[in-house]
Amino acid sequence: MTRPRFLLALLLAPTLTACFASDGSGGSSDDVGDGTRLRVALAFPPAENLSPYGADATILSRLGVTEGLTALDANGTAAPALAASWRRENDRTWLFTLREATFQDGTAVTPTAVAAALTHATEAKPVPAALSGVTLTAKAEGATGVRITTKDPDPVLPSRMSSPSLAILSTKAYGENVDPVGHATGPFALTKVLGATAATLDRYDDYWGGRAQASGIDVKFIADGTARASALRTDQVDLAEAIPVAQAATLDKGLRKTTATTRTTSLLLNTRTGAFKDAGLRAAARQAVDTSALAQGVYEGYADAGTGIYGPAVTWAEGKRVAPAGRARAGDPDGTTITLATYDNRPELPEAAQVLKQQLEKAGFEVELEVREYSRLESDALEGRFDAFVGARNSLVDTGDPVSVLASDHTCDGGYNLALLCDKGVDKAVAKAEGTADTEKRQDAAMAAEAAILGTDAVVPLVHQRVITGVGPQVSGALLDPYERTLVGTGTRR
Repeated sequence: MTRPRFLLALLLAPTLTACFASDGSGGSSDDVGDGTRLRVALAFPPAENLSPYGADATILSRLGVTEGLTALDANGTAAPALAASWRRENDRTWLFTLREATFQDGTAVTPTAVAAALTHATEAKPVPAALSGVTLTAKAEGATGVRITTKDPDPVLPSRMSSPSLAILSTKAYGENVDPVGHATGPFALTKVLGATAATLDRYDDYWGGRAQASGIDVKFIADGTARASALRTDQVDLAEAIPVAQAATLDKGLRKTTATTRTTSLLLNTRTGAFKDAGLRAAARQAVDTSALAQGVYEGYADAGTGIYGPAVTWAEGKRVAPAGRARAGDPDGTTITLATYDNRPELPEAAQVLKQQLEKAGFEVELEVREYSRLESDALEGRFDAFVGARNSLVDTGDPVSVLASDHTCDGGYNLALLCDKGVDKAVAKAEGTADTEKRQDAAMAAEAAILGTDAVVPLVHQRVITGVGPQVSGALLDPYERTLVGTGTRR
């Protein structure tokens, strides 16, 4: 195990208001025979052919398909996964020691294979969010070691290695495209993917962490939230993620599991082209928004009014928050037409967008609303084809580190920069936070960077969410965590 003094440098993620549900994986599951297959309804169909380098990465991690060198525990601390231990050799170099494990195609998890997988991630376009602003090289070291060297000191590298986008796949997975089917290391192996409608997974019996209790998983991708709730209520599925708040009352109380998360829903304004290239109009849009109306009305109390990029689940943030400075004076919209886009995989978002439309029109904008399914919207949003975008983002999902989301979402080189923000002051503040190792000082620097971002009015935090997961009455061991990285594990069964 890693030594305490190294762990102290990694305690950068918050002490959260919710913990993981027990996965019941204390031992082998041979006593349950072949087990029963789980039926799971997911809200987001694959948007990138299940590539681990984008939004689909969390689909793979939630289904127990992929793993990284590390994982995050309930307190946001890096914990062993494919790496049994690690140590920091100097400011820029870490040595990870691998455990004995195999890929689902039967090949061994070797230092060479791991180094190759990480190298592929560094070469991906766009760069995975977990590597935004980070340059690293990975090399095999002996029979069990992988040495990772970063261009600049990276005190949170072990936490970064837990990102779903840095999942380790076998050499056979990498060709013209990345294919995770049968090439990952988790307790469940993908065997069939039916486009954006369904997927089939079978238990991987040689999983290093013990044999899973379920024999497999049958997945349905159901973008419509009402349909997901109905499928659970009528016993068509055992687990249904992202139950809409409007459907919560239709489920028996025992079927609703509420988890405080680090997810924030925000209004992101396109700073590169169109109306919101004007800072004054961005300020006018921010002033028009009433976040309390969204938290109590749209989310029916399952959310808190937006205060920043980090919400109440990031317990240290509120006491360190810095007021934005240097904001532009609000301009006069004077009938300026804008296109506001969002997606319907999370049913609250179109409703929130409709409320925002009314608020913005009251302020003098003319608003055209566009709603699509997420996989048909993401590329257009990243290319700046909308003036404004309403999206929900788990601020700690990529690495567990509070700074990483700032680099990926709000800097000039960020790979998930939906506001297309490129501000020298923001980049400087984020770079300072990235280079700070001390836990308290890193948190302070993260909050200063948050203030710099909010000061541009490119991002308007709307609400901080508590998510509802539907869990069937016969199901035990569902993994409900604040980072929304997990759902099914070795101990999940019915």
